[in-house]
Amino acid sequence: MSQQETDPPRPGRGPDPWSAFGYLVAGVGLYGGIGWLLDRWLGTSFLVAIGIVVGMGLSIFLIFKRFGYREPPSGT
Repeated sequence: MSQQETDPPRPGRGPDPWSAFGYLVAGVGLYGGIGWLLDRWLGTSFLVAIGIVVGMGLSIFLIFKRFGYREPPSGT
């Protein structure tokens, strides 16, 4: 194991912004891909846009749930 994996998390560290970016990319990619597949299957041309918008909305919701506001520690 590397030293980084064995260190306990330090208090006061915020969430990793790359994780939030990953959620955004994954949501848009997944739901946009589902929309694209449905477009190909149904012969339409608008579901990919709907999939991208839904994926972005769900990703932002997930980011707020996961990394939302937390009260600062009371011990000053």
